[in-house]
Amino acid sequence: MRLTAYSDYALRVLIYLSIQDERLATIREISEQYGISRNHLMKLVHDLGRHGFVDTVRGKNGGLHIGRDPAKITVGEVVRAMEKDMAIVECFEPGNYNCQIVSACVLAGVMHKAHKAFLEVLDGYTIKDLVIPKPQLIKAFPTDVWSAGPAPIVN
Repeated sequence: MRLTAYSDYALRVLIYLSIQDERLATIREISEQYGISRNHLMKLVHDLGRHGFVDTVRGKNGGLHIGRDPAKITVGEVVRAMEKDMAIVECFEPGNYNCQIVSACVLAGVMHKAHKAFLEVLDGYTIKDLVIPKPQLIKAFPTDVWSAGPAPIVN
């Protein structure tokens, strides 16, 4: 199974926001740090916000911060929210039975079991688990935005 770039970027945004401590981040900053299109990130962050993963602060000193405790956001939950089509074989899609063997197919059951196991593994990890090597993650980014000092979260 392969995730879309949309899910990959969503997880990267949540990782980035989770290592910010009390600092707000901006879409521009995240875009520059990861080399991802700002337009794409704007849509993605909006979607993350609709699902409660990200909170946005409007205004001159606005930005983004993680919407919930990273220890309570599972990777599986994020993937389910971001992936619009998780049908790994065509017969998973309701009403799409173009296969001649659908009435006697064992493969569909195998794929369903694999899909379920995949999501169960992702459910076993939280965003907090993904940011355990925080110092190494911070050093991995090309621009040191942290040395400029934290921008406080404004509520």
